[in-house]
Amino acid sequence: MIIFLLIYSIKTINYIFAKKVYNLGRILAIDYGKKRTGIAVTDELQIIASGLTTVSTDEIFVFLKAYVSKEKVALFIVGKPKQMNNTDSESEALIIPFLQKLSKEIPEIEVKRVDERFTSKMAFQTMIDGGLKKNQRKNKALVDEISATIILQSYLYSKS
Repeated sequence: MIIFLLIYSIKTINYIFAKKVYNLGRILAIDYGKKRTGIAVTDELQIIASGLTTVSTDEIFVFLKAYVSKEKVALFIVGKPKQMNNTDSESEALIIPFLQKLSKEIPEIEVKRVDERFTSKMAFQTMIDGGLKKNQRKNKALVDEISATIILQSYLYSKS
């Protein structure tokens, strides 16, 4: 029992130390859509990607401003929709104005793009693999949130 408490205490101290010394800020991923936008974030050490929520696209800037006011965000990752021949998909035309406004509204946070091909299909497969019932898999907001998480995880893999 004493050994367990000692190991637990050391792990806790290491985490607190790492958090204070290496608090890099969260990375926030955005799967931008015409109606809904999926959001995912990392922990402060930029190790774990987790789905956060899905926001109505009309309210995305209200959400982002509120989030960055209470959390340290180091980077935005925005999905870049591409076709199989590596050209931009039609939905890229919707994302360009969003990116321009994002740069004006929150200029202090850098924006990077990540290829988002197949993320919706991978998100749907993740839901099947996770045992979600057919009715639950129809939840498009959940698909968008999982897609944002996959985009973020893809960025984290490419970074390491």
